Amino acid sequence: MSEERLPMASNGAGRPDPGSTTAPAGAAGPAPVQVESSWARLVGTLAVAGSLAGLAIVLVFQWADPRIEAWRAEVLSAAVTEVLAGADRYETVFLSGGSFTATPADDTTSLDRVYVGYDDAGAPVGVAMVGADAGFQDVIRVIFGYDPGTGDVIGMQVLESKETPGLGDKIEKDSSFVAEFDRVATPLVGLKSGRETGAEDEVIMITGATISSRAIVDIINARLEEVGGLVDTYWRGQGGGP
Repeated sequence: MSEERLPMASNGAGRPDPGSTTAPAGAAGPAPVQVESSWARLVGTLAVAGSLAGLAIVLVFQWADPRIEAWRAEVLSAAVTEVLAGADRYETVFLSGGSFTATPADDTTSLDRVYVGYDDAGAPVGVAMVGADAGFQDVIRVIFGYDPGTGDVIGMQVLESKETPGLGDKIEKDSSFVAEFDRVATPLVGLKSGRETGAEDEVIMITGATISSRAIVDIINARLEEVGGLVDTYWRGQGGGP
């Protein structure tokens, strides 16, 4: 049987028609798109970028962390001498085994601590304590001086606060409010302005910032309730009086 062939499109001159859609035998098709290769390069690039960014963060942290800690130590040192009038130096003592000691056997990283101030003759002048609790906007962190011999708070300074500018931030900027803690009996009693009686335990709240100022009173009272008795015991052992 004879084999039938399909006629090839011609332009009349015996040559294939350039406009024909019939591909010449053996002609290669379009090159495949390398999707997997492109995706792998993208993932690799992102991985390298992420590694470099992570390394940069670690290096910055290693550089900044000791400087931040040094700055915090300076701020704390200044605050201790601010709330303990007459202190020439101070010693950090730690709560370990149910009592305060300057030489704990445990790792001190997670131990509670207070700061005992001494005058230039070596006599104790008071104990500084740090406390924190919620204010109106965020956590308020304060340091205050305490005289175990009289049971009085002898000074207060705000260490950290994000209270409302112009209102709540008066807890650190209003000198008359800060002065309320210069010598006041404990436990403290917070009163709104105009309701004071002259009692030795009264602290007058800031008008328009009652929540923030009352938080200071509550922080100090809670801290003294927590460790005040143990502080008194340590104080007597240091020759600080009854």
